[in-house]
Amino acid sequence: MSGSILIVDDEKGQRDILSAILVKKGYQIVTVPGGREALEELERAEYELLLTDLKMQGMSGMELLERVLTEIPSQCVVMMTAHGTVDSAVEAMKKGAFDYLEKPLERDDLILTVQRAFERINLLKENKVLHKKLAETRALPSMIGEHPKMMEVVRMINKIAPTSTTVLIYGESGTGKELVARAIHDGSPRKEKPFFAINCAAIPDSLMESELFGHEKGSFTGAGSREIGIFEAAEGGTVFLDEIGEMNIAMQAKLLRAIQEKEIRRVGGKINIPVDVRIISATNKDLEQETKRGNFREDLFYRLNVIRITLPPLRERGNDIVTLASFFLKKYSASCGIPLKGISKAALKILLDYGWPGNVRQLESVIERGVLMAENDHIQPEDLPAEVHHEASLAGSLPFEFPAEGISIDDLERDLIMKAMQRADWVIAKAAPLLGMSYKTLQYRLEKFGISRPE
Repeated sequence: MSGSILIVDDEKGQRDILSAILVKKGYQIVTVPGGREALEELERAEYELLLTDLKMQGMSGMELLERVLTEIPSQCVVMMTAHGTVDSAVEAMKKGAFDYLEKPLERDDLILTVQRAFERINLLKENKVLHKKLAETRALPSMIGEHPKMMEVVRMINKIAPTSTTVLIYGESGTGKELVARAIHDGSPRKEKPFFAINCAAIPDSLMESELFGHEKGSFTGAGSREIGIFEAAEGGTVFLDEIGEMNIAMQAKLLRAIQEKEIRRVGGKINIPVDVRIISATNKDLEQETKRGNFREDLFYRLNVIRITLPPLRERGNDIVTLASFFLKKYSASCGIPLKGISKAALKILLDYGWPGNVRQLESVIERGVLMAENDHIQPEDLPAEVHHEASLAGSLPFEFPAEGISIDDLERDLIMKAMQRADWVIAKAAPLLGMSYKTLQYRLEKFGISRPE
């Protein structure tokens, strides 16, 4: 089925209304009156979206949700809830529902929510297709998981890889910037040509030009022979310039000319040499701010920033930490010949509580160590490094003492929400991750506490 929706509601009139609205929008609809019938139908056929009422006779929507996601973890579910039971719908989202609709349903809200659900469904499909393509490359590990930000990265790679446009990758150290660059190269028509990566922070300023463009014999002390640079060596392929923000202004001007004119001149040379390379660069600096400070050429920034990809830090990827940890466990169990079965719940909690300053690269190192240190068939807390334990224990402790008169949970929650909103400049989408909430949950809490931006 394409655009298929299974509607579950014990009120026939409601099923008929929903069906009529969605059929007009081109969706294929099947309706059933209860949870048990829904489970039978899901055994018979696949449906891309399950739209279910929360309160029903017999099996409730919550029970149906838990059963479905246990048996079909990838199933997209939208809950419908009566006014006054929104907390239950929020709980359903925590258990894996994609979203919820509040009754009485508004036609436009229904259509918009269903459209958003199918956008996510289609994005997941694209993600799986690209993961299959990437399975033969080294780019796969950092992109494992289903966090929306990573799915957007995968979608971008899939879209821009076939082109030759320049790409600028933003991200903290260890987030996988070079792996993304390799994935773009491997998905492009240039994949049979060379891929060269250079860390601009690791090359002295005096050698950068020669490294990129080559040099003629005798052009400087020690230049005993002609040497071609990376741009010539990568002809027809891709050059990845990591930590581009560390390149000095003089070299930036020469790089800009090479990109614009598609030609280079070796150090000490007199002729221009045409080159055909794709430029992908990466940085953990804010280059827009660097241009304002005079540290980075504005014209080069715009040349490099045709397409921007931003990699989220691992600490913002939620349950992807568990998925990645499991992947690395299998990888190192196999390579080290140590047959571990998994990671204990206590160890997983520590991994989830840790801040991961080194991101995916650090997580891989921690799991490799855990595999080597494990004394039984599961990685235990004591198999993890001390610094991971220390931060996790701090995260699990309260940063205050209880006053004698006690505290109000509502007041505490309201204060935390106020602080998060102020820090996020009153942008809900930015404040929600700070609180570990979804956009809708925070929106509901703001309404509950009557919190609004000060005049």
